Amino acid sequence: MSILEEYLQSCKKPNAAMTAYVANLEQTAAVAPEIAAAVVRELETQRGHLKLVASENYCSLNVQAAMGNLLTDKYAEGYPEHRYYGGCVNVDTVEKTAADEAAALFGADYAYVQPHAGCDANLVAYWAVLNAKVEVPELESLGLKSISDMTDEQWTELRKKFGSQKLMGLDYYSGGHLTHGYRMNVSARMFESVPYTVDRETGLLDYDAIEKQAMEVRPLILLAGYSAYPRKINFRRFREIADKCGAVLMVDMAHFAGLVAGKVFTGDYNPVEWADIVTTTTHKTLRGPRGALILCKKWLEDSVNKGCPMVLGGPLPHIMAAKAVAFKEARSQSYRDYAHAVAANAASLAEECQKLGMRLQTGGTDNHLMLIDVTTFGLTGKQAEAAMFRCGVTLNANALPFDKNGPWWTSGIRVGTPGITTLGMTSSDMKEIASIIDFVLKGTKPGLTKDGKPAKGKIELDPSVEAEAKERVKKLLAKHVLYPELDLDFLKKAFDGERSI
Repeated sequence: MSILEEYLQSCKKPNAAMTAYVANLEQTAAVAPEIAAAVVRELETQRGHLKLVASENYCSLNVQAAMGNLLTDKYAEGYPEHRYYGGCVNVDTVEKTAADEAAALFGADYAYVQPHAGCDANLVAYWAVLNAKVEVPELESLGLKSISDMTDEQWTELRKKFGSQKLMGLDYYSGGHLTHGYRMNVSARMFESVPYTVDRETGLLDYDAIEKQAMEVRPLILLAGYSAYPRKINFRRFREIADKCGAVLMVDMAHFAGLVAGKVFTGDYNPVEWADIVTTTTHKTLRGPRGALILCKKWLEDSVNKGCPMVLGGPLPHIMAAKAVAFKEARSQSYRDYAHAVAANAASLAEECQKLGMRLQTGGTDNHLMLIDVTTFGLTGKQAEAAMFRCGVTLNANALPFDKNGPWWTSGIRVGTPGITTLGMTSSDMKEIASIIDFVLKGTKPGLTKDGKPAKGKIELDPSVEAEAKERVKKLLAKHVLYPELDLDFLKKAFDGERSI
C-alpha cells in the first residue's frame, strides 16, 4: 500500500492540502528519501521556532503547489512573444499573468517578473538604467542601431562611460543593502559608490543632508530603500532630490513591498508612485515564493526587458507561476488586513520592548522591523542571536549605525513581525514575545576566551532560563500552528522514521 493510500484510509475526511503534500513527498522519497525527510524536519523546525527574522515569512500552500510542476523544464530566454526558443506559448501565459497581476497590485506602468532574487533584480535595474541613460544616447550620437555595429575603439569608450557612473545609496552600516554600493559587492565595482548615511544623533534619514550631498555628487542613480531601517521613507522628497540633481530615482523595496501592496504605505510613502524603477523580492512581507520583481515607468520598459540575456539566465517558469498565485492572493482584502496587522504588531512589539527597558534604534518603528541594541545586556548581536535560537526564537544579529562591534559581531539584533503575523498572532501576543526576548537576554552572559576574557561569540546561557523560555515559546506556538492542514505526526512516521502506520 502506498503512503498516500495509507493517509487516505487513516482519516475520515482527507483535506486537499495534506493529500497533495503526501503525494508530492512520496514521489520525492521514491528517489531521494533523505530529501523528503529533510522537508518534513524543516516543517517540524519551523513549527517549533518563533520566526522573528524580518526577511522571512511563510508562503501559502497554494504558492508552494504552483512551483512543483513541469514548467521547470522549459527554456524561455527573452520575454513574452520575444523568445529565443520555440514552444513557449504556455510560459508566455504564465509570465504575462504574473506581470499583469504585479502591475495591477502595485499600480505600476510595467512589471518584469523574471529575476530570481533581489540581487539579480538590482543588477537588471542598474544595467537597464545604464542602457537607457548611457548606451542608447551613445548609439544615437554615433548614428548606430546596436552595440554590435560599434568598432572596438567605440566599444572600449562606451565601457569606460559605463564604469564612470555614480551610485548613491544608503550606507550598508546604516541599514542599506549589500547591493546598494557596499564595497564588498559587485555594485561598488560597477559604479563609483558614494553612499549617504543616517543622522548620527537620531538615526534617521536627513533629507536636506542627502540633497546637499546629491547636488555635489550628481549620481546617475539615487537609490532609496533598506534592509535594516525601522522607519518609512518619504519618496516624494527623494523624487524632488533626484529631479534637482538629475538622477534616476531607484527604490529597493524588498523588505516592505508587502506594506506597499497592502496599502500601509501610501501617498508620499509609496515608492511606485514616485520612483523611475523599483525592485523587490517576492517573499519577505509580500509572502510569495523566493524570487524577485522589477516595476518601472514606461520609458525604462525596453531596457528592463533586456534583463535576459544581459544579466539573467533563463527565467524560471515554475517560480513565475508561483509569483502569479502570490500576487493574486495579495490583491485580496484579507491580505490588506494582514499587511496592516504586520505594522500594528511591529509597533506593539516595539512598545513592549521599550517598556522593559530595551533600547531601540530610532526609538521605535514605522514598518515591520526594529533594531534592538543588545549592548545594554552586555552582549554582541551574535551572542544574542545564538542565545535566542537555543531558546526557540529565530532572529538575526544586525549592525547598528556607526557600530563599534563592526558588521560581523554587531551591537544589535533585527526583529521582524511578518512571519508571526502570518501565523495569526496579534498585538496581544507581542507582550509575551517581548518578555521572552528580555528574559533570555538577561539570562545570557558572554562566554570566555582561552585567556579568560569575555568573548564576542561564545555565550553562557542559564539552563533554567533556556528551559523556561523554550516552554513559553512552545505554548505560544501551540496557539498558532503553521500550516494546520498538515498532519506532522503522520508525515514524520511516513517519511522520517519507520513506517508503522
